Amino acid sequence: MRDHDIPAPQRRGRGKSRFDDDEPDFLKRGRHAPPTLTDPDAEPDAEDTWSSWDQAVHGPEPHPDWLVTELAARDTELGVLKTGKEADVHLVRRAVPDTDRACLLAVKRYRDAQHRLFHRDAGYLEGRRVRRSREMRAMAGRTAFGRQMIAGQWAAAEFDALSRLWEIGAASGRIAVPYPVQLLGTELMLEFVGDAEAGEAAPRLAQVRPTDDGLRDLWEQLVEALLVLARAGYAHGDLSPYNLLVHAGRLVMIDLPQVVDVVANPQGAEFLARDVRVVAAWFTARGLPAADTDPVALTEVLLREAGIR
Repeated sequence: MRDHDIPAPQRRGRGKSRFDDDEPDFLKRGRHAPPTLTDPDAEPDAEDTWSSWDQAVHGPEPHPDWLVTELAARDTELGVLKTGKEADVHLVRRAVPDTDRACLLAVKRYRDAQHRLFHRDAGYLEGRRVRRSREMRAMAGRTAFGRQMIAGQWAAAEFDALSRLWEIGAASGRIAVPYPVQLLGTELMLEFVGDAEAGEAAPRLAQVRPTDDGLRDLWEQLVEALLVLARAGYAHGDLSPYNLLVHAGRLVMIDLPQVVDVVANPQGAEFLARDVRVVAAWFTARGLPAADTDPVALTEVLLREAGIR
């Protein structure tokens, strides 16, 4: 993590169950029909814009073959994939007119300082610093300027974490995260995980009902991913069955704005332990033996891997 990457805090709604935050609203074929673009020299329609690729910070190289990077491409809004307290995720089609070059992107747009911030975010900010003491004081005091600073850090923190984890996953296959396409201000463009032809996002872990063998395989994938996080010095910070997707049998970790540096953050070990408790409880409730999902034992292993035990 960079010294100015401020992870944002957890999202918990009062009176709600622990796994029901940010319920998804997935797109299906036919619900939103993208406009037909035929004239490459014409100005975009109201729903379309020119590609912002040349204005943004780009994801890790080499860029995937499926990604459209041509500046002649247009971005077409198809609708909302998910709404949340701190950000909404939109479905965008990036295509080069009159060619077969096109891709679907999940575009996460963080709310500005006038909207709701993460709940109880002070714990996530511990151990994080920015380069200017004035900015640090503003964030600590939650001034209007400080709130804007924090809002701007969410997307940057998630982009940096996803970039690092995607590179690890590409080299080892031990963790899967969406490819971080680009970062522009508080807008984060990501690989769309799901059925691109139908425009259907992959289900969250909480929505799947795997077989016994499938459940164990998903647990083993999760343990591998947690080991990768720990060795990179991270705790997810808000891990639950609602920010893990299952796509083609692969567990994909999402929603990392509040990622915690387990070494620099005084509460890093507690965040990591909570992540493990939450997901272990879900797998145990679905039928895995408690001995196989022992959160205390797994937490100890992860803390050792992170170098803080």
